[in-house]
Amino acid sequence: MYLSSLKNKNVVITGCNKGIGRATLEEFSKNGASIFACVRTINVEFKKYVNYLKKKYKVNIQIIHLDLLDTKSISSCMNEIYKTTKDIHILVNNAGILFNALFQMTSEKKLKEIFQINFFSQIYLTQIISRGMAKNKKGNIIFVSSTSGLNGDEGRFAYSSTKAAIINTTKTLSKELSNYNIRVNSISPGLTKTDLMLENTNKDIIKTEVEKIPLKRIARTDEIANVIIFLASEKSSYINGQNIVIDGGYL
Repeated sequence: MYLSSLKNKNVVITGCNKGIGRATLEEFSKNGASIFACVRTINVEFKKYVNYLKKKYKVNIQIIHLDLLDTKSISSCMNEIYKTTKDIHILVNNAGILFNALFQMTSEKKLKEIFQINFFSQIYLTQIISRGMAKNKKGNIIFVSSTSGLNGDEGRFAYSSTKAAIINTTKTLSKELSNYNIRVNSISPGLTKTDLMLENTNKDIIKTEVEKIPLKRIARTDEIANVIIFLASEKSSYINGQNIVIDGGYL
């Protein structure tokens, strides 16, 4: 889809090098946005991909290093962005990790790590960017949660807890930040064809779960990215504080 309201908008996207983040990066590029692509690992392949998008869609994309395990990295990331602009229109909090372990087998160290990446650092980043949005009296924040945050998948206690926290945060921030004309929404994808999901989910489980999905298939990353694009655009101007489930009708 092409949405003219996204042209030349300054967008910060985290976790752009794979999966949903990568698809989201391309969709914003198609729509003419100026993008700050925040990634933990900057490799040759990703640089080539970004250059391809820049040439194909004639857009500005700046690769920014961001390690959500390191609080100092968040400050460095924002300092780098603010050298270019202090006017951020859209933030997409996409970066995250997936971890499988039963409750009794989840160590304190691992629990802190996954919460640091999937929740605390995202909140810190959002605090910084939302202050600038508040000064400009306009902004749009989108969190990527998961259906795990709604149904509490067995064996994903830590992961599900972080995603549930994101959904609750979306509700709260939508009320607090609406005074500054900032909208806050989240999405909860179900099974999606990403390396992260395929590497951390047993094939038999995927097969069983697909049978429960009315559409009888898992989602493509572009199908998730298109919902993010919609929420980022003026086409969704009256949608606020919502968590949109994208699971093919499973829940």
